[in-house]
Order: sequence, then structure tokens, then C-alpha cells
Amino acid sequence: MNYSNLFRIAIRALIRNKLRAFLTMLGIIIGVASVIAMLAIGEGSKVNITKEMSGMGTNMVMVMPNMQRRGGVSLGASSSMVLKYSDVEAIRSEASSVAAVSPEVRANGQIIYGNQNTQTTIYGVSEDYLKIRKLEILSGRIFNYSELKSMSKVCILGQTVIENLFGAGANPVGLSIRIKNIPFIIIGILKDKGESGMGQDQDDLILAPYSTVQRRLAAIDYINGIYASAVTEDQSAEAISEITGVLRRTHKLKETQEDDFRVMSQSELISTVSSITSILTILLGAIAGISLLVGGIGIMNIMFVSVTERTREIGLRMSIGGRGRDILMQFLVESIMLSTLGGALGVVFGYLIARGAGSLINIPPVIKVQTVILAFTVCFAIGVFFGWYPARKAANLNPIDALRYE
Repeated sequence: MNYSNLFRIAIRALIRNKLRAFLTMLGIIIGVASVIAMLAIGEGSKVNITKEMSGMGTNMVMVMPNMQRRGGVSLGASSSMVLKYSDVEAIRSEASSVAAVSPEVRANGQIIYGNQNTQTTIYGVSEDYLKIRKLEILSGRIFNYSELKSMSKVCILGQTVIENLFGAGANPVGLSIRIKNIPFIIIGILKDKGESGMGQDQDDLILAPYSTVQRRLAAIDYINGIYASAVTEDQSAEAISEITGVLRRTHKLKETQEDDFRVMSQSELISTVSSITSILTILLGAIAGISLLVGGIGIMNIMFVSVTERTREIGLRMSIGGRGRDILMQFLVESIMLSTLGGALGVVFGYLIARGAGSLINIPPVIKVQTVILAFTVCFAIGVFFGWYPARKAANLNPIDALRYE
């Protein structure tokens, strides 16, 4: 029996029981659609996060204090006092691979304007911070060197803070607000950045001179972190090495002592986040793939039913010269057609589900060709695996017993 005849017989058998064939394929359709949708949204999330993080500058280098412990209890990195402004000056003067460097001091507080108020984070930084973090001034200016040294009470607002205090589209440059009941003059506003790939509002912030935040708002003599940018992305590793050497010297660490700080590049962070999202995507896809197993069991079940219903037909084919191999291939082709057709419909529905879910969470789905090929390969394997035993049972029937079957 040639393969064209096998396919025609399989198609006729499926058409005779259209509803049953569709219900059998439903398990495969749901399984494939779930896997495709999960992988597409997961891959889209990874691409979106990577794009957002790359927008901050792939040559950015971050220095944070290491976790502090007391009595076996972690006090968190923010409790560390190891980083000083003198570290920033040392990096600026000694690290030749660093193009710009800025301290960062953080404080949270209530912001008041008239009868409006909001809660946000105030970042104390230097003038290089905007260039390092790829932030742009929409209106106004950045604070200057004299304002940094004199702890001037000036600030730059993000768009979310402006909307909360003044309303959307307002330009409050020159107005005065109160931060923790201390008056600050608004000298600039930032361009809108939107949400990050991890859902963080990048416009809900206020920038002020680091000296002002450090002394007037946070009342500390240390800094929370250091942000720097390498001359080029290729020099990020060299910049990390130089910064590490400078800080070990300024912190007077011995060769046997561990670093009391952490230096990370943006590219390393992007790589780490991509790895984590890839693992989560695969995990979600594997969980969704369990439904494919259920679909395969459904195919096996319906093939057993089909063999039982067509026992006399099998006996007739064998009595006129049909070989066991031909009978086996006939039912195996039906099983494979059920699974692959279900897989094709599953890919289509999975894409539509991913598009719908992506529009709701504002993440464009990404469907790779490899994912579609994998889906069809798995469906083909399911058709062979779960169709083999029923087909083998049909091929091993005794022709005389099959003809007598009622």
C-alpha cells in the first residue's frame, strides 16, 4: 500500500467522525497553544527587559556596598557605610577607563505643593548622573558645581511627580515645593521614560545635589552607591578592574580580605536577567507542556476505540492480501494526522492568545521559528508514541477472528 492511499484512507476515516476527531485534537490544541503562548510571552518579556536595560547604557558600571551582617542577621546593603564621596573622587582621578562617575544618595519622603502631596524617592547625585543613566532634561537645567558644593536646595522632577503635584503637561520650573518640610526650587524637569521592563515607574523620582540629600534629607556622611560609565562598552571589564583596585586601596583592604563592595556592569546585569527569564520561560513552557501528555493519552484512547469499531474492516483488508505492516501504517498515519493537525491549530491559537495577553500587559510576544518547529516535532512524536500500540494491536489481529467480530 503506498503512502498516498494511506493518507486518503486516514482523511476519510477522520471526516467520517469529524466531531470525535476534533474533540480528540482538542487536548493537543490546548497543549500546543499553552506552550506557544507561554514561550512567546516569556521571550517577549526577556526582549523587552533587555531593551529597557540596554537603554540605560550598556557601558554603565554600578558600585554597591556588600550585605552587612550582625550576629548572623543580614542588615542589607543599604545599612553599609563603606562608600564615601572620597571614593568617587578617587575613581574619577585614577580610573582611566571611566568616562563619568556620580555618587547616589537615596531618601524617601513626602513632597508637598500647595494642597497636593505625593510620596517619592529623592536621588542625590552629581551632574554626570544624567549622562550615565541616559536621562534627558525636557525643560530647565541641571544643577551646577557651585550648587553641589553649597548644598543648594534645588531639584529636578520626573514626569510622574509633576502629574501628581501639578497635573499632566505642567511646567513647574521656577516654582517651590517642600521635601520633608524643606523648601526646594524646581530648576528642571525630566523627559518621560515610562515603565521599565520589570514594571518600575522610571519617572517617579526627584533628582537633587548629592550634598543636599546627604546632609539635609538623609542626615548621613556616606553614600548609597556609585554610578559610572566606561569610555566604551568594550572597556567595561577594564573599568570594573580599575574601580575594584581603587576601592580596595581607599578602603585599605588586605589581600586576604574580601571586597566590602560589589561592582557590576550593565551588560553583566542584562546577561543575568536574560538567563533568569529564559529559565522561567522554559519552566512555564514545560508546565504547560503537561497538557500535551493528556492530549496524547486522548489520541491513544480514541485509536483503541477506532480499532475496535473497524475490526471487521481490518479482517477484510487482511483477507484480500493486506499485510500487518500496512494495517499498522494505516492507523499510525491517522494518529500522526490527528496530532500534527492539532499542533497546527494549536500554534495558531497560541499566537492569538499571546497577542491578546501581550496587548493587555503591554509586552509584544516573540514567537521563534525554533519554537514552532519544536511544537510540530513534539506533536509528531506524540502521534507516533501514542498511536503505535493501538496500531500494533490492529496489525496483530487474526483475520478470521476479525471477520467474525460483531
